[in-house]
Amino acid sequence: MARAVLVAAAASGQGKTTVTAALARKLRRLGQRVRVFKCGPDFIDPMILERASGAPVQTLDLWMVGRDECRRLLADAARSSDTILIEGVMGLYDGTPSAADLANEFGLPVLAVIDAGAMAQTAGALVLGLRDYGPVRMAGVIANRVASERHAEMVASSMRDIPLLGSLPKQAQSLPERHLGLVLPNELPGIDALLDTLADQLTLDADAWAAITTADFAAPPAARAARAGAAAAMPATAKATDTRSVPQLPPPLSGRTVAIARDAAFAFIYPANVETLTALGAHILWFSPLADEAVPAEAEAIYLPGGYPELHAATLAQASTWQTSIRAAHEQGKPIVAECGGMMSIAGTLADADGTTWHMAGLLPGRVSMQTRLAGLGPQAMPTANGPLRGHTFHYSRLETSVEPIAHTVKHPAGIQGEAIYRAGSLHASYFHAYFPSNPDAVAALFSRSTA
Repeated sequence: MARAVLVAAAASGQGKTTVTAALARKLRRLGQRVRVFKCGPDFIDPMILERASGAPVQTLDLWMVGRDECRRLLADAARSSDTILIEGVMGLYDGTPSAADLANEFGLPVLAVIDAGAMAQTAGALVLGLRDYGPVRMAGVIANRVASERHAEMVASSMRDIPLLGSLPKQAQSLPERHLGLVLPNELPGIDALLDTLADQLTLDADAWAAITTADFAAPPAARAARAGAAAAMPATAKATDTRSVPQLPPPLSGRTVAIARDAAFAFIYPANVETLTALGAHILWFSPLADEAVPAEAEAIYLPGGYPELHAATLAQASTWQTSIRAAHEQGKPIVAECGGMMSIAGTLADADGTTWHMAGLLPGRVSMQTRLAGLGPQAMPTANGPLRGHTFHYSRLETSVEPIAHTVKHPAGIQGEAIYRAGSLHASYFHAYFPSNPDAVAALFSRSTA
């Protein structure tokens, strides 16, 4: 069993990612096997946390991923690690479901990060409120942006029975950000040195940390008993039929090659999405549009995930080999799934933040323009013939197109209309980011569809 905590805060911008990364790097340097998860939809924070921990970072979300799969992921991690850190999303109680819901579902103690830069004893009121509002089980606090040892003592004295597990001083250099979040780690030459510095600066109360109990993520006793009872009630003949008569069909994408764009402009992809494609039988090939690489000729389907095409529009506009190859794949009727940034890259034109317009691949007629105002955010589900495919949206650009949407996603939990879904020949495009494990059958259909 592993020691596990959920790292949360009162709001975004308090330093959850910085503290989680610093703690992961510190524990790893102490010889611990550390696994980190990210609560809620996110692509960039997991990249930073993977760099800090040295292990892949997967998503936990009670709605998008599901309770059973979250439990399985945690149980698998607990068998091969000493510490599990789960970075929360937004504020502790924000969203439906929230980070607090995840903590209570799996009995996770909460490690609260507070920005103490402009407060002292009021920290106690904030932390006690975070604990009692839900309530949640509060393991302790890490105070971020602490000015001095005396400042840390004042914070600690205000929290009554909640321990100050550690503190992090005001940082001369912090993790840089841009409009969609943190800068990608491979764009930061000094990222490892920065993570090491943060780990060195993070004070940690070893006794208070050791007092956090280890967690067991096996199925709850009631659930295990229910399954055992159901199995016992099943007639012997039914059991035999279930195990012997079901035909072993090949995976629906067996023998099919899927090419996935991956570089700084196409970096937003859940690792679980690739795992799902592989489990469905697909052979994965990678290519880089930014390097002007052609879509692999042997590819029978193409996946263009999201990313930052607006930051690399000039390079993509000049990538004639990439543009020619994706147009050819479209003309040949090969299924192309384009999400958010992937869709932006195959629109007619893309206007960047400076207002400069660049010609993209042109598979989807229309114009994409960047704006300073958030245009879409939150969990959504895409309707399909195989049931809803869950995921999320987060973008600052807008698409103007003459193509009529074939459908719209549904926002969760409001149930109102979400992102438009477009189809142009074999192209399936939307601002919606799908989480493939939520509906593998729908994913198989997307990458099997052809107009050839």
